[in-house]
Amino acid sequence: MTFEIAFVLTILVLAVLLFVTEWLRVDLVAFSVLLILALTGIITHNETLAGFSNKAVVTIAAILVLSAGLHRTGIAHIVGNNIMKLAGNSQLRLLIIMMATVGIFSGFMNNIGVAALLLPVVLEIAKRTRQSPSKLLIPLAFASLLGGLTTLIGTAPNILINTALQDHGYTSFRLFDFTPLGLIVLAVGIIYMAFFGRHLLPDRDLGRDTSLADMLTSQYGLHKRLITLHLPEGSPLAGRNLAGSRLGAALGFNVLAIMRKHTTFLAPGPEAEIHADDKLLVEGRTENLEMLREWRHLVLKRGWLIGEHELSAALDSITMRLTSHSTKLGKTLKEAGFRQEYGVNILGVVLNGRAKVTKLSQYRLNEDDTLIVIGKAPEIEELKNDRQFTDFKRLTARDLALKYQLHRQVIGISLPEDSALDGKSITESRMKGALGINVLAIQRQGETVFMPAPDFILAAGDTLIVLGQREVLDTLHGLQSLEMEEKLDINLEELESDKVGVAEIVLAPRTTVLGKTLGSLHFRDKYGLSVLAIWRKDRAFRTNLRDQELEAGDALLVYGKHEQLARLQQDSDFLVLTGIDQEIYQKEKAPIAGAIEIGVLATVALGWLPIYIAAPLGATLMVLTGCLSMNEAYKAIEWKAVILIVGMLGMGLAMQKTGATAMLAHNLLGALDFMGPIGILAGIFIITCVSAQIMPTAAVAVIMAPLALNAAVDFNLSPQALLMVVALGSSSAFLSPVGHPVNLLVMGLGGYRFTDYTKVGLPLVFLLLLIAVFVLPLLWPLTG
Repeated sequence: MTFEIAFVLTILVLAVLLFVTEWLRVDLVAFSVLLILALTGIITHNETLAGFSNKAVVTIAAILVLSAGLHRTGIAHIVGNNIMKLAGNSQLRLLIIMMATVGIFSGFMNNIGVAALLLPVVLEIAKRTRQSPSKLLIPLAFASLLGGLTTLIGTAPNILINTALQDHGYTSFRLFDFTPLGLIVLAVGIIYMAFFGRHLLPDRDLGRDTSLADMLTSQYGLHKRLITLHLPEGSPLAGRNLAGSRLGAALGFNVLAIMRKHTTFLAPGPEAEIHADDKLLVEGRTENLEMLREWRHLVLKRGWLIGEHELSAALDSITMRLTSHSTKLGKTLKEAGFRQEYGVNILGVVLNGRAKVTKLSQYRLNEDDTLIVIGKAPEIEELKNDRQFTDFKRLTARDLALKYQLHRQVIGISLPEDSALDGKSITESRMKGALGINVLAIQRQGETVFMPAPDFILAAGDTLIVLGQREVLDTLHGLQSLEMEEKLDINLEELESDKVGVAEIVLAPRTTVLGKTLGSLHFRDKYGLSVLAIWRKDRAFRTNLRDQELEAGDALLVYGKHEQLARLQQDSDFLVLTGIDQEIYQKEKAPIAGAIEIGVLATVALGWLPIYIAAPLGATLMVLTGCLSMNEAYKAIEWKAVILIVGMLGMGLAMQKTGATAMLAHNLLGALDFMGPIGILAGIFIITCVSAQIMPTAAVAVIMAPLALNAAVDFNLSPQALLMVVALGSSSAFLSPVGHPVNLLVMGLGGYRFTDYTKVGLPLVFLLLLIAVFVLPLLWPLTG
């Protein structure tokens, strides 16, 4: 083994490790690999950029746009919905028809798109026939993977291995060369699932109940968390809107309805005003209200202007800006963590000459922002030495009071003798979340502790000098005075109307919100919808939803107006599965989109145009004819996958140039030579299939195609046959939810566990191994 081979294989192993652990995004890993290979001279500079003009990359991008055109005009949804109705009430017939429909569509559209498109249809039929989605959603995901094998354009690995054939001077595949093997594989998958696999699927009751009352009680267990609150006469909350009442921020309550005399207002928005004697139907934990009541009557200390106590003498105040390379850019102030990292507080953000002081925790930082900062002198100096920040200016107490009016934000709060906060740390008190305040100092028996740590223990009689609104204690007292009623004053069925209802949504496969919280997304403010629960794996989460980081496979139960759901449906980060009739399609463009797709397929099948010309031509026509806007076309292209493929094409080239591919083919597959061609086929399939469980399938195809071609030369076997095995193995990502994005898509809705995929997928993988070894050679002779 030469040094170059060892170096390239080391880079490959590190890349695979990062793919598996997801410490870095897969596209960033792939592009970093490409740059490392270029900088070390393994590949030339021209070869580094060649991937962007690669025929496979262009084709894949164009196919994604074509698929989006079919989706946007509603062809697949209309046809799929009508076909699925043929299933009637039979679970077996539904499973067979569903898998066949999904599989056929996946031959011509992106498989993730097909699954996402037909997911609402399948769920609706499951509810109508009172069948568990857990019996249908893994078959849907697996059918989309198997169907990708039926045509050349069915999935990215097919296109990539075809390009590898062309680049090595072999006869390439035609559009329907995959079809005989693909149909056999799809048929075997359907038969397996119909007669054996479906009995291995869990039978979980998610989604069987169709009414709102049943969904809230049976599925999500929310009926125990529904409370009626009465707003008494004279309440400080009367006349405020829901956002200003802090029912959500302080108590974690979702307000589902406002009952005022003989009128009920369903799904009120943040600006909805509440009046004295109103009754509020809320979802939440009664313990939160009890906790707030135990704080007793906190007392506002008057006259706490900044210049009237030693706060201004003990703490420094400055303004500063973020540099263009600051890691804080784009983060919310909560995410930026100035208090945790630097021990300072942000008093406000200067916008158009005025200080913004409310809702700061969720404010997203921009390069032009000027931050007003307060902290101890050493911490302020440390901040000045950090190159992420610039343009520091010292502020006097007069500046804070007169220029920015911040004296109104510094108040004193006294803890009474019988307060339940006595003996709790600042963090345990949850005062910051409940009241929206930051503690700057604590006075106790004549001594003052400035910028106390989060674990500082509070005591009765303490005076807290805090950043906050003066009316915050009125809000607290208003919340403490809310009266809980013993029984609900509304029938749960009345929470739904022709304008309001619940819906289940999932994170889209290409979502940008993974790892973010609902709070940081301003979900309630942006969409006007309340998130009642998050279904993750096989359980419902109902508390602290605002601070839950979203994960792949999450399903969210939301409540609100249908018009707001329609807005959410236009957001590419989420898929609305239930609660709305259907997506708004450009049905008048459906014949045009269908004609374009048929035209692309015909020109390729008849040999008039190569796929890498026909597909971009079709994609362009989709935009020119109005089936898609230009922005929609750009959004349809999965740029993360494009960069991943470009980077791995560079790795594949480096492995070929250094001889790493030839060495691996000789050593790994040579050990199976004693078994003859069957051993080679089995070896390629197993290596490819195992890799597909932990790596993106496109990356697997890019790495395995050259290895298979080298094996074809070494063992005098058909390169087309061996690459068909690579295609088969790349589409066999059945053993884990992380094997393919389509598996994650259905995980939350089906309530699946990791082991469910392995239990159902392992026998199917074994069947595909048998097909690769015994059936494929009949269709693609290994020699001759």
